[in-house]
Amino acid sequence: MKTVIVCASVSHGNTRRVAEAMAAVLDAKVVTPEQADPAELAGADLVGFGSGVFYGRLHAGLTGVIRALPSPGRGRAFVFATSGLPELPLAPFTRPAVRLLEAKGYAVEGTFTCRALDTWLPFRLVGGLNRQHPNTDDLAAARAFAERLRTS
Repeated sequence: MKTVIVCASVSHGNTRRVAEAMAAVLDAKVVTPEQADPAELAGADLVGFGSGVFYGRLHAGLTGVIRALPSPGRGRAFVFATSGLPELPLAPFTRPAVRLLEAKGYAVEGTFTCRALDTWLPFRLVGGLNRQHPNTDDLAAARAFAERLRTS
C-alpha cells in the first residue's frame, strides 16, 4: 500500500513527530506542503494531511495542497492535527479539511488530534501550554490510529 503523509509543522516540530510516528506504522513517506506533488498524492492508496492549529484552523499551505488535488480523487485519506487548546466538539479543527477531501472524492477514514506545545501569545508569557506534549502516550495513540488505518 503506497502511503504519503503531507505535514505542515512550523512552530516546534510537534506535528512532524506525530506524522513520523504514523509513518513508521504505515511505511509512509512524509512531505511538507511545498514538497507535495499532486500527481503522487493522487496515485497513493492512502494520503494523510496534518498540521498544527493556527487560530482554530489547519495550516493554509496544507489546505492549499488539498484544493490542488485532482477531482475526482480515488483512494483513502485521513486528517490529523496538534493543538494547544482542546478541540471543540461542534467545530473540530479537522472538519474543513475532511469536507474538502470528501468534495474531491476521497474516502476519509478518520481523524486524529492530540495536544502539543503552544507558545502563542499570551501563552508564551508563561512558557507555553502543554510543554510535555506530544508525549509518549500521544505518540502511542498516533501509532494505534495508524495501525487501524493500515488494517482497515
